Parts: sequence; C-alpha cells; structure tokens
Amino acid sequence: MTNFLNSLTEFNNNINSFVWGKGLYLLLVTGVLMTVLTGVFQITHIGHWFSETLGKLFRKDVSGHVKGKSISQFQALCTALAATIGVGNVAGVAAAIVGGGPGAVFWMWIAAFFGMMTNYSENVLGIYYRRKNDDGEWSGGSMYFLQDGLGKMKGCKYVGKVLAILFSIFAILASFGIGAMGQINKIVVNMVSAFDVPALSTHVIYEGVSLYHVLIGVGLLILATLIILGGLKRIANFAEKVVPVMVVLFVTGSIILIVKNYKLVGDAFASIFKYAFTVPAALGGVGGIVVKDIVTQGCKRGVFSNEAGLGSSVMVHSNSNVVEPVRQGLWGIFEVFADTMVVCTMTALVVLTSGFINLDTGALQEGITDATLVADAFGNVFGIWGERFIAIAILLFAFTTVLGWDHYGTKAWEYLFGTKSTKLYKVIHLITIMCGALLTSSLAWDISDTFNGLMMVPNLIGVIALSGLVMKITRNYVDRRLKGKDIKPMLSVFPETQAAEEERLKEVL
Repeated sequence: MTNFLNSLTEFNNNINSFVWGKGLYLLLVTGVLMTVLTGVFQITHIGHWFSETLGKLFRKDVSGHVKGKSISQFQALCTALAATIGVGNVAGVAAAIVGGGPGAVFWMWIAAFFGMMTNYSENVLGIYYRRKNDDGEWSGGSMYFLQDGLGKMKGCKYVGKVLAILFSIFAILASFGIGAMGQINKIVVNMVSAFDVPALSTHVIYEGVSLYHVLIGVGLLILATLIILGGLKRIANFAEKVVPVMVVLFVTGSIILIVKNYKLVGDAFASIFKYAFTVPAALGGVGGIVVKDIVTQGCKRGVFSNEAGLGSSVMVHSNSNVVEPVRQGLWGIFEVFADTMVVCTMTALVVLTSGFINLDTGALQEGITDATLVADAFGNVFGIWGERFIAIAILLFAFTTVLGWDHYGTKAWEYLFGTKSTKLYKVIHLITIMCGALLTSSLAWDISDTFNGLMMVPNLIGVIALSGLVMKITRNYVDRRLKGKDIKPMLSVFPETQAAEEERLKEVL
C-alpha cells in the first residue's frame, strides 16, 4: 500500500506541476488576449462596470428576490464570491508570500487584472449559450459553450463534446476535494485550535482526529444539509446574507491592523514591487527559488483565490435573471476585483505590516508559519480574540465555499447524468463534507488541487476558440447601450431564447 501511495503521489505531482506550470501560461495568454480584443475593457469602461454593479446594488431588478427558478444578479455574485472567497484569501495569500516573497503579491495583481477579462468572457459565453433544464432552471457553463460553441466549428464536433465531458468530470471531482474536504478540514483544524475544549480534543479516536473533530464535522454536515438540499435558491439566500457581512468584517479588521502599523505600509508596497523581479535573500539562499517561482506562486494563488479561468463561477452566474450576457460579464469583472484586489490585498498588507516578515530579506520570524501567519498578526493586536476572529472568518469563508461548489458540482453532474439524478450528487457531496473532518492525509487535497487545475484547460480552450464571438457581443453591447445605435442585440445563440430575451429586454429598458 505504501508503494502504491508513493507512486500515486509522484504521478499526481507530475500532473500538478504541468497543469499549474504550463497551464498558468495559457491562463495569462487568455487574459491578455481577451483584454486586447475588448479594448482593455476593465480600464476603458471602469466607470461603466462599477456603475452597473456597485452602483445598482439597491435596484430591485439587480438585488431583489426573483420569482421562479432564477436568482438575482446580486445573488449570483454572492454565490460566486461564496465559492471563491475561501481559505485561499487568508492562508493562500500568506503561503504565497512565505513561499515566493512579497513580490508574489504583484503577480497576484497581474493575474487578477487579466483574469477580470477572462472571467468576463466566461460569463458572457455562459449566458449566451445557457438553456433551461427539465426543471425550468437555467443551466450554463463551460460544458455548454464547449459543446455548442466550439463543437459547432468545422471539424470540432467531437473535440467540443469530449472537452465538455472532461470539464464536467474535473469539476465534480474538484467539488469533492477543494470544494468540500479541503475547506471543511481547514475549518475543523482552526476551530479546534482557536476554541479548544480539552474534554473533547483529548478524546482521541485515531491519530490526528479527536471527538472534537467529529462533533464539529457533524454540526457542519447538519447545517450544510439544511441549506444544500434546499437547492440553489436557499444557497443564494444564505450567500447574499453572509458574504457581504464576512467581507466587510474581514476588510474592517484588516484596515484596523494596517492603520495601526501604518509606518510599514510604504515599506510593504516597496517590497512588493522590488521583489516582483528579484529574489529575496532569505528565499534565494535557503529555498533556492528563482524569479519564475515568484511569478508562479503569485499567479497560482491568485487563480486559487478568484478562480478566473477555471470556468467554475460561470455555472452560477448563468442562473442569474439577467438578460444581457455583457451585464453578467460586468459582475464577473467585479467578482475578481472584490476577491483579489480588495480581500487578498488586505490580507497581504496585514501580513507585510505585521513585523513577522523581514521586508528586506523575506525571512519569516522564527516560530511563525504560513498557516498561522494571519492569525498571529491579528492576535498581535487583538490578543486571543484576534486569533479567534480569523478562525471564525475561515469558518465562514470556507463553509460558504462548500455551498458554492455544491452548485458547481450539481451543474456538472446534471450535464453528464441529467437533472433527475442531481440528488445523488448532493448526497455524495455531503458525505465528502464529513470526510473532510475525519481525514488527515494531504494526498486527497493534492489530487483535488490537480483536478481544480485540470478544469482550466478545456475551459480556456473554449474561451480562446470563441474569443471572436465575445468581442462581437461586447461591441454589440457598447454600440447599443453606450453609443445609442439602433441594432439587434446579441442575447442567445438559440433563436427561440433570443426572441424571448428580446421581449424581456424591452421590459427591463
């Protein structure tokens, strides 16, 4: 068994290194391509996408509850953010800085800047190729634009279908690992550490797992069951209440720490730009890293955080009540902005101004690890309740991630096996939640990390293949909505859906 596990670990590591190595280049190329084709939309139309997202949060058609199977645009955003704002925003950012130095933050920003247009493009295609399932609910995502977009190109019928199937399989497997076991494991470990109950934690069931772990796992399982079995509507209702609160609280707490350590803010930014292209002495001498490793750390953690390019959040954005594909694409831009440019930047500044990292050498203070770095920074200012606050933040971040990924896995399962069988997926997903509280091996997380990266490949192939279509839809929207031209809108690839959405568009306008 040991030999088998060692072989499996080596095999997975080779695939993982390839996917998160070469795959990152594909990711950046896609982001650059979509940025160029849309005329650097995230900058040239920054006022428009801000006004159409943040500026319309209180409009009924944007944030009001929707009748039927659809959800509001704001609920779609919150559910997508629920899945993206997770452990990666806290522990992931700290790990990037510890492993790649302060410069990794710069590459996280670069990945996010171009990722805005990758996420935008995914959402535009998701809305354009979506259709109603047997239950009358919108279904969209990479598998559909691969099948009906790439698959309709000359000589690509089977290529599109195969890639769609592969994407769905990878998404389901990732939802069990990154989307359940990994998140729950982090919650349990952090809660046991921050809120220790000796009577429970000392009652060891087997090595690394106590009665306390089991009880927390059962509690999370019950709560997840009550929400998940209620379907997307219940997940979205939970997300729209929890996500804004947890983001505001975390950002507020971070700002307090940054203000307290304001004298180091300038040095923190200086170190980010300085070490974006040079290796810190401590990491270069001891870890042997090179500039390429800094770029990889930053880009990889950025993708872990905002998931732009993975094709995951498209599956919930496609359930929105929105009519215009571009309108949901704007929420995709805002999603990446909020996740990486705001939340991850706050985490990075908390870490870099904490005093636990030498900004000149990149050396980490003895006794501090990337797993405890953010909690130690909060604890240094707020005491034990600072550490407990981070434990609670990880609880909320990670738990809502599980809920968001349940929807992703459900949609991927629906594509492969049909709408009626999705209850079976939900049961399996709930079982993996309990497994996350009980498992201690890192191999399961490493494998799920690989599947998470593998989703990126077919998705980005689809985005690149249909990049011309994204450009046309964007140009159509800009000409109609911003330049006032009287031309036919591009709303759906399906004639009957196009006609119905045109009628809805008249009502909205």
